[in-house]
Amino acid sequence: MTVASPSSAVVAQAEPTENALLGGKVRLLQAADGYRAGMDAALLAAAVAAQPGQRVLEAGCGVGAVLTQIAVRRPGVALTGIERDARAAALGARNAVLNGLEDRMAAVQADVAGGFAALGLERFDWAVSNPPFFDHETALRPPAPAKRGAWIADDGLAAWTRFLIDGVRDGGRIVVIHRADRLADLLALLGERCGSFAIRPIQPFADHPAKRVLVQAVRGGRAPLTLLPALVLHDRSGAKHTAEAEAILTGKAGLDSEKPSSQSPKSTGTQAKPLG
Repeated sequence: MTVASPSSAVVAQAEPTENALLGGKVRLLQAADGYRAGMDAALLAAAVAAQPGQRVLEAGCGVGAVLTQIAVRRPGVALTGIERDARAAALGARNAVLNGLEDRMAAVQADVAGGFAALGLERFDWAVSNPPFFDHETALRPPAPAKRGAWIADDGLAAWTRFLIDGVRDGGRIVVIHRADRLADLLALLGERCGSFAIRPIQPFADHPAKRVLVQAVRGGRAPLTLLPALVLHDRSGAKHTAEAEAILTGKAGLDSEKPSSQSPKSTGTQAKPLG
């Protein structure tokens, strides 16, 4: 699969740092002064139960943290990431090569705000994203210029959900990780053409409110909404993460124990499947 070629301007910048993800199964180059992929990327990747032969689209792929983790978790899946920032897209291409994924992972420099149709691609089986958390800079302390695109959605959350809906086939699945306080917005925006919602709250502690939600939707789905058990990230035992969270972050488990569906890549069933 063709990957984006870095421009000379991007190559001229300082070499990035390398980090290990998914328990060392993924090597990831990241700009030292840019946005750093973290837990949200790992959880999003763990929630994508794509099957061999299926195609996954990511809106705002950054340097490929989600795509590389999906690729390692899901052999035989083809992945395409869309990223506006030229430097990040170039690193995404390098990360595909670094992890031996260049035959099935592509990083394409393009703007989500331009719409999916402008890319000239066939619709995908899955469309996923960790959209910028804020629509306006007044919502938080202004981020550093190199990190602004990861935090501020210039065209709002609606542009991102529209891109995901347009990018997935009928019966295909959309997965988004976002702030828990924007759940109502996500359901309203995705609900215009999607249904069969499955929602998993992500809680820092069992006795704390959820700070994140993983939302799965099916384009054209009509099954009732399912509220899944929460994933609790930390306890007070002194360990860094709960045993469940640690297993997910290191690639030993997904976000559900159910075995992957045996449906073919072209299936158009609309029943909700558990995330992961």
